[in-house]
Amino acid sequence: MLKNIDPLLNADVLYALAAMGHGDTMVVCDANFPADSVARATVYGSLLRMDGADAPQAVRAVLSVLPLDTFVDDSARRMEIVGSPDEIPPVQREVQVEIDRAEGKSWPMTSIERMEFYEHARDAYCVIQSGERRFYGCFIFRKGVIAP
Repeated sequence: MLKNIDPLLNADVLYALAAMGHGDTMVVCDANFPADSVARATVYGSLLRMDGADAPQAVRAVLSVLPLDTFVDDSARRMEIVGSPDEIPPVQREVQVEIDRAEGKSWPMTSIERMEFYEHARDAYCVIQSGERRFYGCFIFRKGVIAP
């Protein structure tokens, strides 16, 4: 057991998040996402899991240790709804709350078309699949830096 570490952050997830460097991206996805096949194409090369967590819980845990990149405008991205790219479903609104809480201010989350999301996910450092069952619970985050 570790103090002040969210228990959803198992050893494999912590290792991957710590190993990432500035500018690397990671995916938190829902249970419907083709996570295993996409994860095989990533730098980490295998799927990480948070089965007992919904997307907001998983994002809260990840962002408790992962700083977002302040040098780009798209350090937090969400998968667009097919045919309705401007619609923001409840799961994405809930994740926006977690992002804002982690950063201590309103933080923009940009959108990315579904098939483009898959391509960016394959280029990510790692993929973490949550137990989220709601559609479009898929997000990409870019790691920032921690000041000295």
